Amino acid sequence: MSLDIISDLDMELAETSLIPDLRKCAILLDIDGTILDLAPSPQQVWVPPGLRRTLARIDDLSGGALALVSGRSLSDIDLIFSPLQLAAIGGHGAEMRASPGATPYLRTTPLGAELKRKLASVTELGPGILVEDKDYSLALHYRLAPDMETALRDAVETICAQVPAGSVEILPGKQVVEIKPAGINKAEAVRELMSFPPFAGRNPIFIGDDTTDEPVFGVIAKFGGLGFSVGRIMADSNGHFDKPESVRAWLARVAVEGVGAE
Repeated sequence: MSLDIISDLDMELAETSLIPDLRKCAILLDIDGTILDLAPSPQQVWVPPGLRRTLARIDDLSGGALALVSGRSLSDIDLIFSPLQLAAIGGHGAEMRASPGATPYLRTTPLGAELKRKLASVTELGPGILVEDKDYSLALHYRLAPDMETALRDAVETICAQVPAGSVEILPGKQVVEIKPAGINKAEAVRELMSFPPFAGRNPIFIGDDTTDEPVFGVIAKFGGLGFSVGRIMADSNGHFDKPESVRAWLARVAVEGVGAE
């Protein structure tokens, strides 16, 4: 099925009908909230038994043109999906691996230890605020303390105002605030990934769920691809899936019926 036809489909129909020619496409997937259900903490995410097999099959059919695009570090991504290793963008674009086994390409430097310590002190606001050190960034999760959102954001802004202007960026997400080096984002990393084989020259299909994924949709369109959001309709997306379970169901169908390079 051509991408022109796919773009006109409602995603409820697409869950059963959107079967791409994997010889011509690149599949780019966010992780948390997209192919995995959100959990109270990042360490509690669960990979359904069949998902690794599904991803491995699509990776094989596409000739390696499947990549995970996440705010997690590459080492964390590999740990979660072990023993499977895929091409991936980690740390919101801070690091990239264009093919399994390749040496990661570092696109920035980690946040300084002193800044991380100051940001981690925000947990003193109350119980339920969790710190996730992603090396290149630091995430403060308040899923277990939703009433602390305003106080947490204010505290983070105060701390970040003390560092050189333009050196860091505050990313709001789904009950999380993340601080990362400025100028690093998923959209530019995806643009760069699409210059490497086997992604180069293909039409990408990107699926994401959070605010950090929104800029990617505009980049995907420039490569003649399609972007689909999860849980809500996002600007520049071509449609949406209701939940990660729906995305997994579509991926499983692609793994069975997709036209590949075999």
